[in-house]
Amino acid sequence: MGRTVLTVDDSATIRQMVASVVRNGGYEVIEAVDGIDGLEKAKSNDVALILTDQNMPRMDGFGLVSELRALPKYAKTPILVLTTEVDASMKARGKAAGATGWLTKPFDPQVLLDVIGRFV
Repeated sequence: MGRTVLTVDDSATIRQMVASVVRNGGYEVIEAVDGIDGLEKAKSNDVALILTDQNMPRMDGFGLVSELRALPKYAKTPILVLTTEVDASMKARGKAAGATGWLTKPFDPQVLLDVIGRFV
């Protein structure tokens, strides 16, 4: 598993920014364009941490978190939601789905790396 991070975001710009920061922090990165793509890539790879957006087509972040938590190999893997959503009820829904943590966009690159470093 090592130091591989799966990033899931439907925005190509955000996905590239997150991937660049994470790679510069010394991690391997696998990118996915939405929840369905993220689930498929998680199933076919071993990742140490997952960063997912909430609002995405086909499958949102809550759906992805729930699907991942149902897989034995991702039952305890850190899953962080990186989103523009700041509402407390959304955070509660994320936690109920099994998210480990919640970060808001725009994000500070060093804070993102510090949070990833706590889990990986």
